[in-house]
Amino acid sequence: MTFWQGRSNRKMTGGKYRQFRHKRRYELGSDPVLTRLGEERKKVERTFGGHYKIKILSTNMVNVYDPETKTMKKVKIITVKENNADPHYVQRNIINKGALVLTELGLVRITSRPGQHGVLNGVLVGK
Repeated sequence: MTFWQGRSNRKMTGGKYRQFRHKRRYELGSDPVLTRLGEERKKVERTFGGHYKIKILSTNMVNVYDPETKTMKKVKIITVKENNADPHYVQRNIINKGALVLTELGLVRITSRPGQHGVLNGVLVGK
């Protein structure tokens, strides 16, 4: 199912706008991808203009940047500790940008958008 991101048919008062044209293809959106903790699963979607977008459906690994040693490592995620987007995402182990995850190296803040970029990157914030 797709989402329509055009103008609403309703005014702020609740009245209806007069329709001046039909829906356009460039106004379509897609379902949000809630990346979960689990075995690696990806989905490739064709986007507008013939481009492709890789969406991570689930993963258990993250590319971690250590600011002290200035190195990158691929480490296993243990659990989701904090998520400012929605507190219920912690219970459901949903990972998105800004989420704080516990890894084998320590706490990592996610800096990429796994449902948009197709990669999961993060910065080590605590051990």
